[in-house]
Amino acid sequence: MIIKTSKDVGRLIRQKRKSLEMTQVELAGLSDVGSRFMVELEQGKPTIEIGKALQVLRMLGIYLLPQAKDEVDQ
Repeated sequence: MIIKTSKDVGRLIRQKRKSLEMTQVELAGLSDVGSRFMVELEQGKPTIEIGKALQVLRMLGIYLLPQAKDEVDQ
């Protein structure tokens, strides 16, 4: 999946969370973030804290690998 927007990040997190059959509240607790933050993250709010978003991604076992635009097949 190519991530271009904060909405893409939110969609990815929501899909993974649902595949694990977790609620937003459960994931928020395991990730040490607030439930309101989790709602905003999944909605793709563009001003969320990157550190907290990375905590959630790590908890889900998702790691970001940066690639230059010319390295990605579009």
